[in-house]
Amino acid sequence: MARGWESKSVEQQQELAASEHQEGKRRLSPAQIELEQRRQALRLSRQRIMQQLKVASNPRHRQILEAALADLDQQINAEG
Repeated sequence: MARGWESKSVEQQQELAASEHQEGKRRLSPAQIELEQRRQALRLSRQRIMQQLKVASNPRHRQILEAALADLDQQINAEG
């Protein structure tokens, strides 16, 4: 029985920490949210291409991946 109460306390502490974290975030405008989502998508795409480059053995495929990586890097730098 005591264990059940303990787990509820932990659960409440986790919920409190999560809500405080959400309140601590700044409010973003829709344009800022869209920009941040675009940046995140670019970073994820770059990460995926880097993973593919690690295992790519075909020279032509590597060349295409490197070109895609350069393009993503350019877009990331343009986004700021």
